[in-house]
Amino acid sequence: MKHIRNFCVIAHIDHGKSTLSDRLLDYTQSVNEREKMDQQLDDMDLERERGITIKSHAIQMHYTHTDGQAYVFNMIDTPGHVDFSYEVSRSIAACEGALLLVDATQGIQAQTISNLFLALEHDLEIIPVLNKVDMETARIEEMADQMIELTGCAREDIIEASGKTGIGVPDIMKAVVERVPAPEGDPAAPLQALIFDSVFNPFRGVIAYVRVMQGELSSLQQIKFVATGAEYQANEVGAMEITPKPTKKIGCGDVGYIITGVKNSSEIKVGDTVTLKDNPGEMLSGFEEVKPMVFAGIFPLDNDDFEPLRDSLEKLQLNDASLIFEPETSAALGYGFRCGFLGMLHLEIVQERLFREFGMDVITTVPNVTYRVTDTKGVVTEIRNPAELPEQNNRQKVEEPIIYAQIITTTDYIGSIMNLCIEKRGTLTKQTYLSPLRVELHFELPLAEIVFDFYDRLKSISRGYASFDYQPKDYQETDLVRMDIKLNGENVDALSALVHRSKAQYVGRGMCKKLKELLPRQQFMIAIQAAIGAKVIARETLSAMRKDVTAKCYGGDISRKRKLLEKQKAGKRKMRQFGKVEVPQKAFLECLKLD
Repeated sequence: MKHIRNFCVIAHIDHGKSTLSDRLLDYTQSVNEREKMDQQLDDMDLERERGITIKSHAIQMHYTHTDGQAYVFNMIDTPGHVDFSYEVSRSIAACEGALLLVDATQGIQAQTISNLFLALEHDLEIIPVLNKVDMETARIEEMADQMIELTGCAREDIIEASGKTGIGVPDIMKAVVERVPAPEGDPAAPLQALIFDSVFNPFRGVIAYVRVMQGELSSLQQIKFVATGAEYQANEVGAMEITPKPTKKIGCGDVGYIITGVKNSSEIKVGDTVTLKDNPGEMLSGFEEVKPMVFAGIFPLDNDDFEPLRDSLEKLQLNDASLIFEPETSAALGYGFRCGFLGMLHLEIVQERLFREFGMDVITTVPNVTYRVTDTKGVVTEIRNPAELPEQNNRQKVEEPIIYAQIITTTDYIGSIMNLCIEKRGTLTKQTYLSPLRVELHFELPLAEIVFDFYDRLKSISRGYASFDYQPKDYQETDLVRMDIKLNGENVDALSALVHRSKAQYVGRGMCKKLKELLPRQQFMIAIQAAIGAKVIARETLSAMRKDVTAKCYGGDISRKRKLLEKQKAGKRKMRQFGKVEVPQKAFLECLKLD
């Protein structure tokens, strides 16, 4: 055990975690020349295309120290985007140390601070690394001072490195051996192994990734999952090298995998404890539960695809433990699921993965957050769907979730960022100058206001310099209304949204205009209305396609033409009365991208 080191790589998005991980793999010769590629640990096409890490990736490396002693390194490369911070918290629970990367050209950003605090809560040993020092725009001494101020380390503790050229990689390996403590635990105690991740393999079932805290596990032993109570045989155990490497056993302090042949995704939960059936151990504590921030309905294009969609979501949930879902029905869209996501990027990624990995084309409804409603009898209920909001006379108050937002930017953009946050109903709570040119702003903002376009607009107005992170704070009372979209007087429940009363007219007008552009014209006129209860707050009219019924009249009396026009008018009135307006899938998707 004293020759094992478990550590993760944490940083803000785009600070070079995956590139530096590639150099560490090269240095330890964990990948042969034939298999080598950029972003080695990012195995999803989506990760490579977007240049972001979506899922944590664990890998085992073998390193020989300068004194000739061989060590086993278990490294976990983590995502940097705020939407995937749950992946980071799970990785940290399986480690004793962390490489904290800071980009020498950009400096400390919001997610850097957030991930650092997360690591310190779990008492991890922090190794500060200044990355991208080979770039012409690198401000090494200035960024080193920022790291000293943030972490309280000495200047000689900071390792200067480059993921591109490999500068500093030997120093990082040496620091991991000398600074990161070896795992602790009793190999003779009853088995306790934390499941920190899982993936679904169509041939072998669910593969659980575990960190052994106490005891040891041999292949073919009978195991038990403490939380679910399920009992299975460990058909195969092993180490996670570039290709999984089966071993006879995994011991105390090891990070490895277990294959049991489980095909049912509900029996293995991330955060659960694995123990032996004959000599059971206690449940491990301190694992953070996932808190979805955004809820949206996901419906199949064809109702016959409801069961395949359920199977796809269950398999996706194994690869992405932060996704939660429950069945729901809609008058406009039929049967589907109400899903919980960590943010809008997470929603977009799940939608894309459903299509790429499972061939599921889906429609997504307007995303919203969880509100608390107190009725006239004082009973508090949580609502995640606009249809669940009680009428005005049946509710005492509505509360919305508030977040604590942390924005780090250069001083040039303070004014425009403050205007954006005030427009989003935010309150400035604190303003700290990190240096003469960098400032940290703290805001309290309603979560519903940052769900849609806040992050994109923040990046636009600050030309990409501002970084953003948030934590849930509490609930506070709000003036919430349900805005319905009506087509010829009939509600389209999939387009209903919960909005603040002050924003209702603006959102209503925008959605009506968007629908007017997107809906195909019919033989009859369509009234597109946004309404709060019985009160219409915005309206657009989509005119009918007109057929020239008088074309066959050559001359003759005007009364003949008038008779044909009157007949057409009566027919259009009847059509409007009985005609159904089909909303195309494109209209649902475009309405979510409302400016």
